[in-house]
This record gives sequence, C-alpha cells and structure tokens, in this order.
Amino acid sequence: MLHGLYPLQEGTLTIDGKACAGRRDMEFYRQVQMVFQYPYGSLQPRHTVDRVLREPLSIHKLEQGEKKIREMLVDVGRGPDFRFRYSHQLSGGQRQRVAIARALILKPKILLLDEPTSALDVSVQAEMLNLLTRLQEKYNLTSIMVSHDLAVVAHMCDQLGVMVNGRMVETLTDVSLLNGQATHPYTPQLINACHGYDRKMIDGFV
Repeated sequence: MLHGLYPLQEGTLTIDGKACAGRRDMEFYRQVQMVFQYPYGSLQPRHTVDRVLREPLSIHKLEQGEKKIREMLVDVGRGPDFRFRYSHQLSGGQRQRVAIARALILKPKILLLDEPTSALDVSVQAEMLNLLTRLQEKYNLTSIMVSHDLAVVAHMCDQLGVMVNGRMVETLTDVSLLNGQATHPYTPQLINACHGYDRKMIDGFV
C-alpha cells in the first residue's frame, strides 16, 4: 500500500508528513523503492543485468549511468563480468542481488523488503541479510521489512510490529524480542515456529 501497488482500505499513510494517496509521482519513486520476495519472477528474463539497472536511470533521466551501474554492482558484491548476463544465467541469490541493486541505484531513502530471503537457501539467506545490513548503513536507509521469520526481522530492524489477521497486536524493539519481553501470546508462537515444525506447537496456535 505504501508503494502504491495496492489501494489503501482505511487510515492514512504519510512520509515526512506528506500523505501518500492515489497515484504516486516520479519523485515518490525516487525516494521509495522495493525488493520483492521471489527473485525468479521480479526480473525481466529478456533483459541483461545491464539493462535491468539502466532502466530506472533512464526513466528518471539520471546521468552518469555507466558509473552508477559499475558502482552498484560492486556494492552488491558482483563485478563487471556479471553485467551482461541474463537472469536465467543467475542463481536465486545472484538474482536477488540484482533486484537490490535495481532498487538502490536511484539512491532512495526508504527501502521496502517483502520477504527478501524466504525464497533462498539458508546459507544464501545469511549472505543476503549481511549485504542488506551493510547497504542499509552505507546509504542511511529506512528499511521496512515484511517476514514471518522474527529472527530475520530482528537481524535487520530496530523496531518490530506483530500482525494477526491484518491488525497490529504488538510493537516492540529488537532487544525486547531477544530478551523474551513480548506481551501478546501470538509473538512467542511466531518465535517457536521459526525453530522448525513441531506438531504439538502447531496444534496450540491461536
């Protein structure tokens, strides 16, 4: 809803005191970018990495495209030989790095992350989280992450909100979460679910 992909049903959304409603303008998308959940579907298969990264620069009429593309590939841990590959030549982790580079090449202030690691292998998830944390610090980003894995959220975020059936039932800091200071009964259930499948625990879910 913040990105404008889904209509706001009720309430208000604001960024720096400015309401976000209806069609977003070009300036909004200079400031707010998104990384989607599935790297296998978020990249145009007929475009090279170079074209994927060049497109937002062209849309926003930004100069120094060559320099920006080279720098962005370095930032996500890939060199120039990576630039002219197609998405089918990339692993899931590599595709997600391209998606992150595409989102950050406009130098936004806000990065929306929709389960950015859930479609990746566990070892690649750790790499991606470390990369996102480093880029968040480098670009001074405000990141809003959606995830069912509270360990992932606690790694990336200072503040957390727990939702049940579309409504926020608890907000807490990452420190409070790690110290077991959750107050709503659903939050410990989410934490337990992160440890793997357990039939007795699942049967006790509210």
